[in-house]
Amino acid sequence: MALPGTPLRKRRKIMPILEVGVLVALLLVPLVTNDFHTIIASRMLLLAILAISFDLCWGYSGIMTFGQALFFGMAGYVSALLANKAGFVQIWGIVPVSMAVGLVSAFLIGWFLLLGRRTPTIIFVALGTLTASYAAERLVAGWQWIGAANGISVWDFLKVGPYEIEPGPTFYYIILGFLIACYVASRWIVRSQFGLVLAGMRQNEERLAFFGYRVQRFKALVFSFAGMITGLAGGLYAFHEGFIGPGNLGIVQSTYAVLYGLFGGVGTLLGPVLGVGAIEMIAFNLSDIDELKPYWPVVLGAIMLVVVTYRPTGIMGFLVSTRERIGTFGLIRDAGQDHAKPDDGGSGGTA
Repeated sequence: MALPGTPLRKRRKIMPILEVGVLVALLLVPLVTNDFHTIIASRMLLLAILAISFDLCWGYSGIMTFGQALFFGMAGYVSALLANKAGFVQIWGIVPVSMAVGLVSAFLIGWFLLLGRRTPTIIFVALGTLTASYAAERLVAGWQWIGAANGISVWDFLKVGPYEIEPGPTFYYIILGFLIACYVASRWIVRSQFGLVLAGMRQNEERLAFFGYRVQRFKALVFSFAGMITGLAGGLYAFHEGFIGPGNLGIVQSTYAVLYGLFGGVGTLLGPVLGVGAIEMIAFNLSDIDELKPYWPVVLGAIMLVVVTYRPTGIMGFLVSTRERIGTFGLIRDAGQDHAKPDDGGSGGTA
């Protein structure tokens, strides 16, 4: 125990080390793998943006959404239609249009589910987003103009001026740049004063509302921002995969977004990224085993169930402490000591 008046020893933070390590690993992927594995890794990066958007909703704001794929798929469909019907494939236009589609659609869903006269329950929001995702999937599956159940194939590559961006190392680094931008923007939000409100909502929503905060408006803002970055991922996904279909905006894809977050560890932002990598790599390797080909989804589901059941904090629970994972705001005080110092926080906080 430190003597009175002695400054407390600064706790070593593991999260920044993990973030730098993951970033370095992602930067090296095209350099240490072939183009085939780079293309697979590019797909994982797009799914990581989807997973981060779910983490913003549930891990930081208490919005249990089962419909994140709705914004992902809608942006993908709009991008595919722009390419096929209008011949427009410039990345400088596809990216903002995709983000706008995600933002507007998420705002409309959020306005309906979150901004009513009565405070919505978690179950109401979860079922509402689930219903919206399912309804959208059934709608596009029967709409012949957009390919119905066959979806839409995108034959053209994204372009920057006259230059085509084919799936491969160049496309990978472009997607990685957008992932980093989404991650940094999300990290800034959750560590700002706005993030302090989110932390208070997560701990005690009723108390925060008693202090005069319009909690549901804050939730709608986060939900809309999450929809915007999800739309970005969906628009790029259509060009990367060369296809977008009903399954990309349905409940299966939405459920995967939930599993990515829970498996990696919600409330951390980095956890969902790790969750995507772990789940997709396990699925990829299991599907290559002849004996497990008919059963690999069951095996994958069992693995995820064990982790989520016995380690609710996910992969991040094995790597960082609870204090650093949740974070604090304000003062930290050593037991029995009068000296205290401000803590520079973590990814979330307590009100």
